Amino acid sequence: MDKVSRFIQFNDESVETRKILLYERIAQSLANAPFVKITERQLIEYQPKDATLAMSVFWRHRSEQVTHLGRLSDIYLLAAGFYRHFDLAAWRAFTLDMKSSRLPKLAGQLLMMIEEFRLMESIQKSRMGTQKAFAVRSKVYAEFHRDRLLSNTQRGFSADALVNQLFLDIHMGMTAASHESLNHLPMDRVRQIVQQAYDLETTSQSGFLAKRIIELVEEQLTGDIVLPIYTFGDYFEDGTEMNTDVRAMSDPSDSEDQEVKETIEEEFRTWHQETEEDKGTYLEFELQQGTQGAADATDASPGDDNAEVQQFGLGSSEGNDKEGMPKQEADLGGDRAEETSAKAGSDYGPAHTHVTFKTTKMPNTEEASSTILLNEWRNNHLPIVRALVTEMKKRLERKKHHKRENLTKGRLSSKLTTMLTDERPKPFYRKQAPSPELDAVFGLLVDGSASMIDKVQETKEAVVLFHDVLRKLNVSHEITSYYEDAFEATKEEQPNFFEVMHTFDETHIDSGPAIMNFEAHEDNRDGFAIRWMANRLADRSEQHKFLLVFSDGEPSAFGYDRNGIVDTAEAVWETEKRGISVVHLFLSSQPPTEEQKELFATMFGNKTAASDSVQEFASQTLRILRKLLAIAAQ
Repeated sequence: MDKVSRFIQFNDESVETRKILLYERIAQSLANAPFVKITERQLIEYQPKDATLAMSVFWRHRSEQVTHLGRLSDIYLLAAGFYRHFDLAAWRAFTLDMKSSRLPKLAGQLLMMIEEFRLMESIQKSRMGTQKAFAVRSKVYAEFHRDRLLSNTQRGFSADALVNQLFLDIHMGMTAASHESLNHLPMDRVRQIVQQAYDLETTSQSGFLAKRIIELVEEQLTGDIVLPIYTFGDYFEDGTEMNTDVRAMSDPSDSEDQEVKETIEEEFRTWHQETEEDKGTYLEFELQQGTQGAADATDASPGDDNAEVQQFGLGSSEGNDKEGMPKQEADLGGDRAEETSAKAGSDYGPAHTHVTFKTTKMPNTEEASSTILLNEWRNNHLPIVRALVTEMKKRLERKKHHKRENLTKGRLSSKLTTMLTDERPKPFYRKQAPSPELDAVFGLLVDGSASMIDKVQETKEAVVLFHDVLRKLNVSHEITSYYEDAFEATKEEQPNFFEVMHTFDETHIDSGPAIMNFEAHEDNRDGFAIRWMANRLADRSEQHKFLLVFSDGEPSAFGYDRNGIVDTAEAVWETEKRGISVVHLFLSSQPPTEEQKELFATMFGNKTAASDSVQEFASQTLRILRKLLAIAAQ
């Protein structure tokens, strides 16, 4: 069967992340595999190494209903059909048998076409709700095959035209004669064999049917398939077994005893299991003894076993600590030189498998010029900070004395007339428990990509305002910038960095000097940063948890261009599901366009705001902060 491996997504179409996530949830439910992901390719296919099912772009540029139902039919076939009920062993045996045929591609296309129909019928019988989607699929694909039949006959692609004709015969019935261009084939006998497709129960039977058709037409057809309609993906079509080369190198005898996978589900779960087993605690150590001397051999000094330790190092690891959290949760105290390093692995989503990251504490010192600017900002912000702090304290004071009335138990109210007038009287009340402080925690992520370079100063001012308000209210918060090193990023490793300006434990510490050290760097991997901060917030005991993201555009990093939008939207969805509210502020020197607004709504839902100019960063920050604090004070 032909492979379609060079599918390049070069268009500028918007990514429908909410719908992609919906299809992903449906696929995970049907396959009973929470690790399964959804993407789009030219044809539907499987990518077991990435645990991905690919819908076809065939359904794009149609009416909204047809597109939705068509994609659902892809999901049903992928997750509820081929996933469990396609016999890989029978398919591989059939493929091996057809290698000696003159038409191996046609054989593979016929088998897949017949299997698609068999599985569609089977799914509709067990899941009645899928009938509408499959009816649309059959109708739209029938129109497609009618057009392709005419086109292929004009170009002399007889094998392709035969597939088009048989698809119409199976799905639409044999009410009309076959196309005249196929008269040189024994179409009456072929169509008689195809009628048996309605009674098939296994992949082996479908293969037997396809083989009989090949035997009838093999001598009359001069060429094989030119434009394939079905594919499985590179992995299955290459006939490779998972990690065969690696295992054979370690123990050649193992390759002979490997269990043959009978279904696609087994392949997927095996890949997933192997990926999970790859995680663990490896090379995690703390260097506490050594010899003094430079590493450069040209300039080395003699070793000294009695020398004191001059540096401490911490190895990278995918292992988790006793709390189940990645190693970046280590102590962030100290200056920039003290950093922790870790590998993301699969803990942060499949898009970040090869990400490594370091967490650095920004030094809380600054130059004299920065001190002058910081004091100027604070003097300008002083009236609005005082006003907001006073407002929140009044809200808390009112909450402390507020009574909840009309309860079925509690303190007896002085108004007892309800005992006579109401059918079900509730004459009790309770006082609210004292609430001296806001029970809230904030995490702020600041985009540290290169595109921020023209708005660094305004961003610092907004972050300082955010920090001053929460510090005055004794609200725990953490401020971190994030970026990816674009110059060092490769397919095998993408180094990311988190520069922490203020930590949760520094509630009463003035981190203004550290904020003034914020700088722009290269790329931004938003979905990864959101999951990182969400992990830190999840450990907090506060009732209200907020994660704010300050960024100036869509995510951009190595191998993270188009799928970055979907991954960010999924990270937001996962974070919200953990009880953490995610709010986004678009930092821009110009008003956002409609396309930008749609993009941010796609990633962050309705919790996104934008500034019309750099001068409005601080005011927008204050507006968002007031709303979130009001929620926490209720």
